[in-house]
Amino acid sequence: MSIQDRPAQAANDAARLDNRLVLMDQAFYAGHRAAGQKEVMQVGWLYHRPVDVDGLQQFRVKLSQGMMGRLIERSPLPFGRWRWVADPDPAELDVATVARSRAELGDWFDERTQLPIDPESGPGWRISVQPLDDGSTAISLVLSHYVIDGIGAAVAVTQALMGIPVDLGYPPPRTRSRLHAVVQDCRETAHDAPAVGRAFLAAVKEARRRQQDVVHTQAQASLPAAGPTGNADERVIVPNIWIRIRLADWNSRAEALGGTASALAAAFTARLDRHMGRLHGNADDVKMLLTVNTRGMDDARAVAVSFVRVGIDPTGVATDLTNARGAIKQALKDAKDTPDESAELVALTPFTPTRAWKHLVDYAVSDPDQPAVCSSLGDTGPAASRPDGTLSDGMFARGASQSVTRGWLERTGSQLHVFVGTSLEMDQVGVCVRGYQPGSVTTRAELRALAERTLSEFGLDGEID
Repeated sequence: MSIQDRPAQAANDAARLDNRLVLMDQAFYAGHRAAGQKEVMQVGWLYHRPVDVDGLQQFRVKLSQGMMGRLIERSPLPFGRWRWVADPDPAELDVATVARSRAELGDWFDERTQLPIDPESGPGWRISVQPLDDGSTAISLVLSHYVIDGIGAAVAVTQALMGIPVDLGYPPPRTRSRLHAVVQDCRETAHDAPAVGRAFLAAVKEARRRQQDVVHTQAQASLPAAGPTGNADERVIVPNIWIRIRLADWNSRAEALGGTASALAAAFTARLDRHMGRLHGNADDVKMLLTVNTRGMDDARAVAVSFVRVGIDPTGVATDLTNARGAIKQALKDAKDTPDESAELVALTPFTPTRAWKHLVDYAVSDPDQPAVCSSLGDTGPAASRPDGTLSDGMFARGASQSVTRGWLERTGSQLHVFVGTSLEMDQVGVCVRGYQPGSVTTRAELRALAERTLSEFGLDGEID
């Protein structure tokens, strides 16, 4: 066995022993499902030429044989653990035969995010190909966020393109008879009872500690909400843009400002946040959540990230990143030194009713800080930028929401999420921005104008779709 095969083999062995979702993955999906949320990830590529469809077909087959070739199967018990099963019928390659206008590239990528994706019944992911009228070609890979996250998707794509075998050993759907499933899940639930008991006691203490927060949240919720300006049930897509910047320019600008590439990403997010007119309680700085990758080489979790909360003053970050860099460094240190008090509570996941999940999601949405989110995906590596086997001319990864209604957007009020990924081989930084702010940013054109203004302040140029 080669060295590169060992992480995959370790994941294989672990999966064969236990194909249950880790509790955090089950909580993530169960909470969103109860609240009616559907989150997907999208990886997009752009070629300035036609693509090799046969190469893409091979890529699709390899993806189906790795971490993305799985679905979620719920327990027959209301309090049972959910399990991973193999995806028996991945979606076929969708190749459009009629070219679209190059000016519609952003619209096309948005449209792909709204195609049916289901982590239980499938398909869990789709690959689409669209020729454009200038001779270029766009490729979209959309996948359920409950099957894999952004970093995990990059790993899965790389493994597929490099031909690294990842046989997780998941059984086909409905392999267990109902009687076998009930008996097995009851036995495992009994085995987990001590952890559940400790989690219950921890939950009581946590509820008491956060009593004031709950009162504050209820007070916020009791305020009269603004009436919808249109049809509350109308489906909408939150404005998105894709920015491509030379990696050499990005890195040199970060160095010139006394910071790092990650500090520049956070500073860009803070400045754009301020231009959008977003508010963060009574604070003068921009409240932000930074994603931290926790995925290991033999990690089969769907979601393997943690979040670190930081406040960044956007006033002078376009000319000096020192304070932003220091704030991020301190926030990361504090997060490392502070125990995660919610970790023990996750044992209650299988026993959490739908109503409680809805309350928890509403609590998160009503966060008075309304933090922006900055997700740094790091370098994608040389393989991930070659979906048909040849080097693409542009690549991005981002998150998206399905079935968002205008009423939900107006209820939540505002959002900003910035995804940043780099490709050394393409000498490119891909920055994807999803933002909405009533009264200032409700269209792609408005978001694009503010992004261009923010780039200019940092002395950067970018191609935007």
